[in-house]
Amino acid sequence: MEERSLVCGAKQGRRPGFSRENLDKSGPPSSLAPRTSLYNLKPQPLLIVISGPAGVGKDSLIQRMNERGCPFHFVVTATDRPQRPGETHGVDYFFLTSEEFTRMIEQDELLEHAIVYGQHKGIPKQQVREALASGKDVIMRVDVQGAATIRRLAPEAVLIFLTASSEEELERRLRGRGADSPEQLQRRVATAREEMKRLPEFDYVVVNRDGELDRAVDDVLAIIRAEHCRTKPRVVKL
Repeated sequence: MEERSLVCGAKQGRRPGFSRENLDKSGPPSSLAPRTSLYNLKPQPLLIVISGPAGVGKDSLIQRMNERGCPFHFVVTATDRPQRPGETHGVDYFFLTSEEFTRMIEQDELLEHAIVYGQHKGIPKQQVREALASGKDVIMRVDVQGAATIRRLAPEAVLIFLTASSEEELERRLRGRGADSPEQLQRRVATAREEMKRLPEFDYVVVNRDGELDRAVDDVLAIIRAEHCRTKPRVVKL
């Protein structure tokens, strides 16, 4: 069976985790049991949630993973915020009107949704289910509030908290966007302080330092690789 590489762009296999289903079918120990069951491992697809305060680089991290050809399904978030220069509909986000977003909520088409700084963001439900059913690891980016919702709906999801190396670094990044008024900037920084307090709710933390985006990507890939080495794999049900 061909194995997918988690070192994007490199020809290096990964160890899938042991499947409880395969272990249960192994029966009494025998000289042939390891050959017929324990070596016939079935990887379980993961649901990986990338979260963290505004300005930590969630979008940049996902984009770099895409550029490096990582073999995952990257969930496209729906939002009613204005499209920024350089962004592509259906790639960076699904850019919807507020009326279209409300319709998706009413028709129960979103896995989770929230209002973030006055703008709606949500995860299309069917997109995630189809990707997991195909056997692919699924990566989604959500705000800290959304991550808590995903944890409640899918306790076996892998939650990764992305952060800057300091509050000063985060504030520089937010200011560099040039999209916020001084009042909005201070509100984002204050919100980030509160969101940092929720770090213990996550499984892992990755620091995205200035100029070291690839290092942050490598850390995320190492986490995914380790998760696939678990003797008791996570089984995501939605």
